[in-house]
Amino acid sequence: MLLVAPMKKLCLMVLASLTLVLPAKAMDNALRAGLMKLDPETRLEQRCDAEVLDRISHDDRNYKADRVVAYAFATPQMSADAIRSSGAAFRSKGQWYRLKFKCQTAADHMEVLQFRYKIGDEIPEADWAKYNLYD
Repeated sequence: MLLVAPMKKLCLMVLASLTLVLPAKAMDNALRAGLMKLDPETRLEQRCDAEVLDRISHDDRNYKADRVVAYAFATPQMSADAIRSSGAAFRSKGQWYRLKFKCQTAADHMEVLQFRYKIGDEIPEADWAKYNLYD
């Protein structure tokens, strides 16, 4: 029972590093297996976070997104198969930016069915600590 929290933390760390290496649309078996070990809500969050990183980096070569915080400025609205975050932030090249996104997945939270996002203003470094953003 004591190993549950450390194992979940380890699994999330492995998933986070795999999402930086592998495009979200081309999930390999290791990433897929890791996601399937998570509870459904965490899987939804992780899959949508991976999609955020992939889409931003792919859509605009000025950004190299490597971190996303869906709850930086506001608590995301979650339904069974979707997340809507009006107060997210993402990091690119050591700088944080405001972000809004909506991500809807299939029932198993493995396939993204709909995804929209809007990049906002750069977040001043003086505000990073207030919103638990780090370099």
